[in-house]
Parts: sequence; C-alpha cells; structure tokens
Amino acid sequence: MNIGFIGLGIMGAPMALNLINAGHSLFLNTRGNVNPELTNKGGVVCATAKEVAQKSDIIITMVPNTSDVETVLFSHDGVAAGLSKGKLVIDMSSISPIDTKTFAQKISDLGCDYLDAPVSGGEVGAKAGTLSIMVGGPQNAFDRAKPLFEAMGKNITLVGGNGDGQTAKVANQIIVALNIEACAEALLFAAKAGADPAKVREALMGGFASSKVLEVHAERMIKRTFNPGFRVELHQKDLSIALDTAKKLGLSLPNTATAQELLNSCAAHGGSGWDHSSIVKALEFMANFEIKS
Repeated sequence: MNIGFIGLGIMGAPMALNLINAGHSLFLNTRGNVNPELTNKGGVVCATAKEVAQKSDIIITMVPNTSDVETVLFSHDGVAAGLSKGKLVIDMSSISPIDTKTFAQKISDLGCDYLDAPVSGGEVGAKAGTLSIMVGGPQNAFDRAKPLFEAMGKNITLVGGNGDGQTAKVANQIIVALNIEACAEALLFAAKAGADPAKVREALMGGFASSKVLEVHAERMIKRTFNPGFRVELHQKDLSIALDTAKKLGLSLPNTATAQELLNSCAAHGGSGWDHSSIVKALEFMANFEIKS
C-alpha cells in the first residue's frame, strides 16, 4: 500500500521501518530529521502533511499530544487539506478520547474513514513489531488497516467505535502508573526494613504479585537505570488526559492523581526525561532514603 507516516520519533521511526520492511511504500513527514534508514530503504520525505495525504491511501499519525494531532490534521498544510474521498486516517498517538471523536467526525465529513489506534509496548515493542494496538472505529476501516497493524504489533483489538481505542489506552496508562507506584512503594519498604530489594523482587516474581512491571520496572529501580524507556513527561501527559476526562465524566480517580503528583515531583527535580520507573525517586525524596541492593 501507499502509506503516509507523520511523526518519526522514538516510536514512530521503528514503526514506519516495520511497514517498509513489510513491503509498503512510505511517504514521510516529521518535525526533525528523518532517520536515514527509512530513506535508504525507499521512504520518500514530504515537505508537508498535506503532501503526505495527497500521495498516500492511508495516513498514519504518531505525534506527542492532542494539540499536535489537531495541528497535523487540520492546519493549513495539514492532512485534511490533502485528503480525497475514500482515504483512511489512522491516529496512533495517545490523546484525548473526547477530542478524538471530534477529529473522527471532521475526517468522516470529508468522505474518509478514521481510526484511533494508540499503542502500548514502548520503544522495545515498536522496534520488535510486538506492540499492543487498541483500535476505535468502523469495522471495515479496521479490516482495511489490519495488515498494517500486523506489521507493527501482535495484540490487536478493535475495542469499539471512534474514541474507544484512546479510552483503552488511557486505562492502560492508569494501570501501568499505579503498578509502577506499587512496585516502588514495596521495594522502598523492603529496603528500608533492611531486606535486599533484589531478592525481594526475585521472591515476588514467583507469586501473585508478579507482573511485567515488577519484572522490568522494578529491576530498573534496583539497578538505577532511569534512561527512557517511556519518559516521565509523556506519562504525565497521559495521566493528565485521564484526570481531565474523568472530571468531564464526573469520576474521581484518587490513585491516578497520586501517581501524577509523583511524576510531577520527578519533573520538578529535573526528571522530565527520566524513565517513568523513576516514580521511585519521588518516594525516595520523601523518605530521605534510596533503594540499594
């Protein structure tokens, strides 16, 4: 297929490369420089998002936040300006479910389909093509896009209509944040009590507390490897979406709010670019105690 890909950052570049390796022709646009591996393998760089849309049958966006998606889609030289009837727009960013529904309606009014398809799995999953992809939108559009999703991910689910993919991603980010926070509290407790946190983690991995977060992020906490991964500032953004949407829905998410405050503390200490497992550092600041194996 002729595929447009807009947003070639830590996640977008390897996702686009997997599409090229699957045999698709890619038209590319991003804020910074395009990874030369993409152009060396045939990717064509376009000057604007509009040009990408004009040359592509399916356009994928993978940018940081809601306002970025809106700009890419609806600015003067945006995707919408280059669309013709029958094309498909897929937003794989992690953004507001409510705004997603508005974007989808605007694209539908132009005679095109829209899918929200945020991902989970981080840079490792993007490179390996093993991302979990949560999709919202029409069944026929999902069927059309599925070969592309299969080139980028393994666990691919049509959750429901437009916005439901983003809702699933917000739920994912809540669970991940609270699991990281739980692991951080547990290891900090164990270390302050005099136990070896590495041995405690090893023991917990064989029980009901076992999880992917305990496996990966707790090890980061013990080894003090806070290079991202998934940056604090990005998880802040996702939890802001969760809390803002919850307010509009009349919900209280008290533990999500606590996790956000811990991320805010990391950012205040210069850690916006740290891995989100650094939530443990915010707890360590309050305890005046650092986990050591």
